[in-house]
Amino acid sequence: MPPRIDRAALTAVAFDSLPDWALDPHAQSIAALRRSCERLLAMPPERPMGPAALNVAVSDMVQPCTAIVAVPDADAAAARHYFERWFRPFLVSNNGDPEGLFTGYFEIELRGSLVRNEKYDVPVYRRPDDLVTVNLGQFDAALAGRAVVGRVENGRLQPYFPRGAIQQGALDGKGLELVWLDDPLDAFMLHVQGSGRVVLTDGRATRIGYAAHNGHPYKSIGRELIERGELSPDQASWHDIRDWMEANPGKAAELLSVNRRFIFFEENGGEGPIGAQNVTLTAGRSLAVDPRFIPLGLPLWLDISWPGDDDRPLRRLVVAQDTGAAIKGPVRGDFYWGTGDTALSFAGRMKQRGRYYLLLPLAAAERQTAS
Repeated sequence: MPPRIDRAALTAVAFDSLPDWALDPHAQSIAALRRSCERLLAMPPERPMGPAALNVAVSDMVQPCTAIVAVPDADAAAARHYFERWFRPFLVSNNGDPEGLFTGYFEIELRGSLVRNEKYDVPVYRRPDDLVTVNLGQFDAALAGRAVVGRVENGRLQPYFPRGAIQQGALDGKGLELVWLDDPLDAFMLHVQGSGRVVLTDGRATRIGYAAHNGHPYKSIGRELIERGELSPDQASWHDIRDWMEANPGKAAELLSVNRRFIFFEENGGEGPIGAQNVTLTAGRSLAVDPRFIPLGLPLWLDISWPGDDDRPLRRLVVAQDTGAAIKGPVRGDFYWGTGDTALSFAGRMKQRGRYYLLLPLAAAERQTAS
């Protein structure tokens, strides 16, 4: 049977039909959307947002982003009025199905050193100078939005080194080490999460974030362990994976190499990790989405449940501000929980079914309902 082709559809709904819409402290989403607005207002107004089929442009957000400046930070009623004034909600579905998968991610806290020693010997690499990204749309309009990543060798573009080769020393001696960590499993989690806060040996802290990847596809090591029969589907949280690797140290490196994708990092400073929209993420209010279907910078109403408690609704306004290698499909989200162990406890257990509603700015909403 051929794989199903994702097809997104939007259905207009009223605000009062959004589950628990009136109960959310909407003001908590204002700061997140302000960050997106600052980014959008710096772009050309004619620039498209999201897929062409959605027909949303930066110009559609100019009025909402101008009006948000006047919304008080802690005034929930004013925030709710703002969203109801400038946006209209649409239920998102995939081939008629509004249900999708929602996972969670967080900013990991790590221990590191700027110099290698016996304790800190796991490298985190900067982007290599020989890493080449080719925008295929520049060569063929039919390939717009697609790219390949590699390196040039003897005049030919070759795939970049996969994780296994890098683990075995393919980048040794190139001076690419940004920081050295003390735990290879934490380093792998840094790659999965895309950003981290590193406490250095002198007590200072620095934030590092995604700079580039090696062009290879992402594969979940949790799924790999399930396929091998090492873990059951209900025992594949990050804690379970870590326990398995610590119990099987001789197999850990081989398992990690199953995920051929490798991430390169850079220092980003700031008050939090930077998402794909190039804005600081807001704990509990930022969502990673698939930008082929959902424009970065737009609000969404989330209707899912809390990790580990299907009877406790998690319904709130979030902003699409990030992407992820595993976040694919019209109804697919990755909820940003924040930094540290508490955030990990939620993110590591989150695998919820649910739905979301895209809030389109008025001009785009009118075009959508007229089409």
